[in-house]
Amino acid sequence: MRTAGCAVLLAAFVTAGCPKPKTAPTATGEGTAGAAAPTAGGKPIKIAMIAKSSTNPVFLSARRGAETAAKDLSERTGVPIELVWLTPPQEDGQIQAQRIAQAVNEGANAVLISCSDAGKVTGAINDAVERGVPVMTFDSDAAQSKRFSYYGVDDRQLGEDVMEELAKLLGSKGRVAILAGNQNAPNLRRRVEGVKAEAAKHHGIQIIGTFYHAETPQDAAAEVIRVNNAYPDIKGWAMVGGWALFTKTLLTDLDPKKVKLVAVDALPTELPYVEKGLAPVLLAQSSYLWGNVGVTKIVDKLFYKKDVPEVVSMDPVRVTSESLGTWARQLRQWGFADVPEEYLKLK
Repeated sequence: MRTAGCAVLLAAFVTAGCPKPKTAPTATGEGTAGAAAPTAGGKPIKIAMIAKSSTNPVFLSARRGAETAAKDLSERTGVPIELVWLTPPQEDGQIQAQRIAQAVNEGANAVLISCSDAGKVTGAINDAVERGVPVMTFDSDAAQSKRFSYYGVDDRQLGEDVMEELAKLLGSKGRVAILAGNQNAPNLRRRVEGVKAEAAKHHGIQIIGTFYHAETPQDAAAEVIRVNNAYPDIKGWAMVGGWALFTKTLLTDLDPKKVKLVAVDALPTELPYVEKGLAPVLLAQSSYLWGNVGVTKIVDKLFYKKDVPEVVSMDPVRVTSESLGTWARQLRQWGFADVPEEYLKLK
């Protein structure tokens, strides 16, 4: 398993004991430090950021990272870099496509997007590129589009990792369910594929179903409770996103002695699930870096005229009770004010 033995991120990006991503990006700009600025005067850079949902905390974290990078790189380059947040309140690929067109019409120099539905945004991405506005994707790709780069995890591998962790917790036997979010999101579909592929290796594991839902904490938690009531013998949940753990509902509605969860992401609201033992393993995406590294790579392309890899890889971070304190402090350093104080004091 790729994440086995990994601890948590250190101050910038390097994970203790974890392999670095292929391009080893760091917060605000590894690869730009020491690079010579173009001789011509730099013009202001406007970057439109379009995440999936403005109510999902992982994307608010990405926004914070992007804004920090824009500020730091403005100071470093002497060029004003503006981040324009054009994320819809709820997931909607069609609205995202409209926001791409809006960004181009309003003079954006680049677009950074996490695609809710690749089929619905590919045309808008291609149109933007044809009009001279480069597009970079993060978290959820539109691989068939003309975007110049994608930054994120290997989603199929991440799904395999989720199932491998869950199988270990269950002794490779028992009935399990998959919580899958938006059925149209390409990244989530690949994660589900990975979960199923890994489950097939464990003959004692039976997947009872894949359950989709609106990506809000309330809808996700309600779906878990509904399915658990319908199948009371469920032993585990493979959650390809952390939505259901963004609320405390399942802390009281599920018994950690009867069911185990493994979920993607490890935001402050999810950490009590680790402490209680209901979710002994979380596989965290460094969501702050989605925005931070995304803006950095766009500035590399536009200002420094550098070649940016088509895929910039992110490795997930394994968060357990042993690494809870270190991860909590990393989140606080990234600006999460809601990290519970008790976790900051853990070793």
